[in-house]
Parts: sequence; C-alpha cells; structure tokens
Amino acid sequence: MAKWAAAMEMLLLVVVAAAAVAVVVAQAPPPPPQCDPGLLSPCAAPIFFGTAPSASCCSSLKAQQGCFCQYAKDPTYASYINSTNARKMIAACGIPFPNCS
Repeated sequence: MAKWAAAMEMLLLVVVAAAAVAVVVAQAPPPPPQCDPGLLSPCAAPIFFGTAPSASCCSSLKAQQGCFCQYAKDPTYASYINSTNARKMIAACGIPFPNCS
C-alpha cells in the first residue's frame, strides 16, 4: 500500500510540474519574425510595376513587418523597401510604414 501511495504522489507531482511548464510556455512572448526577404516574392509585381498587392502579398508583408527596418538598412534591399511603389503597396495593405532610426 505504501508503494501505491508513493507512486500516486509521484504521478501528482509530474502532473503539477507539467501544468506549471504549460503556464510558463503560454506566457512566453511570441518568437521574432523570420526575416527572409524571399518570403516577400508575392510582392514582386507591386514593387516593380506598381500593381495592386494581392492578399498573399499583404499576408507576407504582415508576417515580415518586423523586418522592414532590417531590410531598409541592408544595401541589397534598401532601394526596394524605400521605393515609392513599396510605400504604396505597404499602405494599400493597411500596414504603417516603419520609422527606422
């Protein structure tokens, strides 16, 4: 009987520990966005030709929104992110243009 009580006590401790871990994980901040300019490929036409952005483009922009300043500071992408067409596209998607200092 003592072994059974000890086993139940151990099981209870494991359940309580698992619940505590779940609460900590639930309160953790979301991970930073994966900054991958390749994910913005649905936005090529609006950037290059000034066409209206698709829903897929806007979704990609929203997912990469936290990366805009990084792209704007990168010489490889700066001219694209700072272009008039990019600004129009970002506005058309309802995303505020970032203030990168």
